[in-house]
Amino acid sequence: MNAATPASDLIRRGAPQGCLPFERHGLAPADFAKLRGALALEPTLALLSMWAEPGCVHAAFLDEGAAGGLLLASCPAPEGSYPALSPARPGAVRFERAIRDLWGLAADGALDLRPWLDHGRWKLHPPLAARPSRDPAPAHVPGFLPVEGEGWHQIPVGPVHAGVIEPGHFRFTVQGELVVRLEQRLGYTHKGTLSLMLGKSPRAAARFAARLSGDATVAHSLAFALAAEAATGAEIPPRAVALRAAMLEIERIANHLNDWGFVCNDAAFAYPHARCGLLREGLLRANAAAFGHRLLMDLVIPGGLAVDVGDDAAPQILEALDAVEAEMPALVRICEDHASLQDRLVGTGTLAPALAARFAAGGVVGRASGRGFDARRALPHAPYAGLAVATPVLAEGDVDARLRIRIAELRESLRLVRALIEDPPRGEVHKPLPPRGGEAIAAVESFRGEVLTWMALDDGGLIRAVFPRDPSWLQWPLLEAAMEGNIVADFPLCNKSFNCSYSGVDL
Repeated sequence: MNAATPASDLIRRGAPQGCLPFERHGLAPADFAKLRGALALEPTLALLSMWAEPGCVHAAFLDEGAAGGLLLASCPAPEGSYPALSPARPGAVRFERAIRDLWGLAADGALDLRPWLDHGRWKLHPPLAARPSRDPAPAHVPGFLPVEGEGWHQIPVGPVHAGVIEPGHFRFTVQGELVVRLEQRLGYTHKGTLSLMLGKSPRAAARFAARLSGDATVAHSLAFALAAEAATGAEIPPRAVALRAAMLEIERIANHLNDWGFVCNDAAFAYPHARCGLLREGLLRANAAAFGHRLLMDLVIPGGLAVDVGDDAAPQILEALDAVEAEMPALVRICEDHASLQDRLVGTGTLAPALAARFAAGGVVGRASGRGFDARRALPHAPYAGLAVATPVLAEGDVDARLRIRIAELRESLRLVRALIEDPPRGEVHKPLPPRGGEAIAAVESFRGEVLTWMALDDGGLIRAVFPRDPSWLQWPLLEAAMEGNIVADFPLCNKSFNCSYSGVDL
């Protein structure tokens, strides 16, 4: 195999491992090491995720070239190490750090192997290794990049924040008012989610997927369910297919309304915040009346839905959507006509399109910076293949662009929900999964971007290994880049315009 072989060809020549619907290829360590050089020759092969099992590391790539689809590659690590991918794909850095913390596998040649999730307080370490140690480990002080020279200052923020917000530590290096570097330290909401899922049936473990990131409970639940269903070859009732997609779009609407309001609020413009909050509350109340839960938690399960909905569900949801659609033009006009708001949004927190592409940023963050990937179109699951989803894309990459993408997606989701919920198919909403083994990966477009869930079941249908990847893994590093050259006072505005999940990456 010569150095000029494209990375996608190198992966496809690996031994098939039987993953559905996208094959996973086993590579020898020497071939996996060649990926680093091969990836430099194939910029259209985007790294989406990395994870591990005891003694083995996996990576998922998106082929953004003519072939399309996902490519999965695996590398054995019997001696506790594997060739790093971070020199070729910077998005691999935090995955490699997490793999070392959770499975004890080190990436040879990695750009950064400081602890990520492990704060030195776990009773087992590494907790997901084949033979974790119970020996006490000293707590370590988080390491940050050094600062040299005069006139620099560092401002620590968090992990405890004002208001109701997840914990995370942010270390600002500033010169005067300008931020020249931002570093994040997360892991404070680590819940041991992967350990809790292992050895359980997909139905029993679904509640953990639903709570990985509560504001994206439908998206994570659906990706988890689709992976379990593909692994077992289960067929889902058409009624459940339509209603699950409707719930996914309702979740997108509720969160985009919330983010729209909070972006304006962080720019000291309270009126849109109040109106968006009122519209969101109307939708959440309709959720509770129609589906039995304001946030739609624990409704999407492997095999379909936990409950059916009555004939009165559609009118209640549609009434709330009508209220949103009726007020949107006035809210957009108010936001566009206030120069003080535009002054705070336009040009603030700009993310260059080249950087968004290099990190394969999805969702609002990617689409506001020129990357138009949408899993509903590129990797569609039922029923999206027949819905002709429109994906807005802008190139400005600032807070204003991210807000305008949200507003455009709101309009499209309003259309989709109406198409899905007004007259869903009749019939049952759940079929039990057959108790059999298998392996699969699923992609679902959440309001933040694509959620990827990989799952391997043993012969009895219990979870042998699983990894749910939130889109925030690839977006948090870009927030650091977007803050460079801005003032510290703009951090809340930039942070909310990204709205990355803390819990979703803390696992």
